[in-house]
Amino acid sequence: MQFGAVRALDGVSLTISPGECVGLIGHNGAGKSTAVNVINGGLTPTGGTVEYRLADGSSATGAAGARAAGIRSVFQELSLCPNLTVAENLRIPQHDLKGWGWRKRAARRIAQALDQIFPGHRIEPGMVVGDLTLAERQMVEIATGFAEASAPAKLVILDEPTSSLDASIARQLLDHVRGFCASGGAVIFISHMLGEVFEVATRIDVMKDGRIIDSRPTSGFTQQSLIDAMGHVASQEAVTAVRENADERMGEQVLSTPEGLSARQGEIVGLAGLAGHGQAEALSRFFMSRSGTMRQASTPEVVFVAGDRGRDGVMPLWSILKNLTLTHLPSLTQKSLVDSIAEKTLGADWKARIGIRTGDMNNPILSLSGGNQQKVLFARALASTAPIVVMDDPMRGVDVGTKREAYEMIRREAASGRTFLWYSTETEEVCQCDRVFVYRNGEISAELTGDQINEENILAASFEMQEHAA
Repeated sequence: MQFGAVRALDGVSLTISPGECVGLIGHNGAGKSTAVNVINGGLTPTGGTVEYRLADGSSATGAAGARAAGIRSVFQELSLCPNLTVAENLRIPQHDLKGWGWRKRAARRIAQALDQIFPGHRIEPGMVVGDLTLAERQMVEIATGFAEASAPAKLVILDEPTSSLDASIARQLLDHVRGFCASGGAVIFISHMLGEVFEVATRIDVMKDGRIIDSRPTSGFTQQSLIDAMGHVASQEAVTAVRENADERMGEQVLSTPEGLSARQGEIVGLAGLAGHGQAEALSRFFMSRSGTMRQASTPEVVFVAGDRGRDGVMPLWSILKNLTLTHLPSLTQKSLVDSIAEKTLGADWKARIGIRTGDMNNPILSLSGGNQQKVLFARALASTAPIVVMDDPMRGVDVGTKREAYEMIRREAASGRTFLWYSTETEEVCQCDRVFVYRNGEISAELTGDQINEENILAASFEMQEHAA
């Protein structure tokens, strides 16, 4: 499979049988998303064929053939229409929803799927998707992939399905995947969260540079051997060297909010808790309070890394370079003109430092994989002069090697006096922080420091306020 001179897939052959859950693993740009888009008929291969066997014994090709064969996809970049309701969005992939009363049938199907996968959810079929949180939208996308239809789901492709979900909701999904496969369904599970892959996959296929370079039962890998197979990007020491000499590098307090959130110069402050309990809103309020004026634009006090890149981060019609240098235009401008040489130098520097996989920084930003788009947003923030960096789940969809590089880069920036506010749905990332504020029902339920920062304490604080309220 080629895009111009770029070979995205090189001789990939993938077999999956009923009852299997295949973990498809590789660094950003390895070809995983391209492979599944060929499987689901979204892309026509430039070489080779994809054929779907239907229930009546006939065969078909293309996206319509994939749907008829029961192949469903849950995308990393959410494909929901924000102006439609949850039920109306189900009509897009399910073409049999038509005629009198189709909305009622759609509402029943999506509600049933949500109830089966995410017990206790608070999503109604009549809710407008644009009013939902990022986690709720991902839950709707997942439910759409498993929902009842004229052709039952036989193979569901999950591309980073838990990237916006907290641990408890992700657990519900993994339980459903196991049950779905036990009943004869099949799943391709793409994730950079290796613990989840080991928990749910029966086989792991490793991709690198458009090829499957290793394939074996999950029991044949350890987490370290899987990382070795993908290829190292950063050292293990970068992950384990957490909070070293924290008190020595921290300075005076540089921020304080009415709700109790605070941070010192050089401190890495984490925001944790169940998704949708006020963390993102707290970050947004603080960011807006320190930005927006002409002076703050030329000399920024705070810079923001979006987790929902499609809505809050990426300029889809711009190049990779323009997206990366967007917040740096004041420093790159001379006599009202952008210094193109300085802009290209900045882009080349950060392309190398953070490992953006592209042959040309002038390519469209949407030519990159989702994880590489996130790297561009991360580079945009760290390349600025702002002393405070606000990060809303910034590693969403980023591979394990790049995460390790990013952790090391954050600690290096903190050592030089930069302050980080870091919300993440991943406990591993929260445990990189010097101090953690746990949120519950829009309020801070606990403040953890030092050795107190661990998964047990974070989970306890996440549910504590709910128990008291009961």
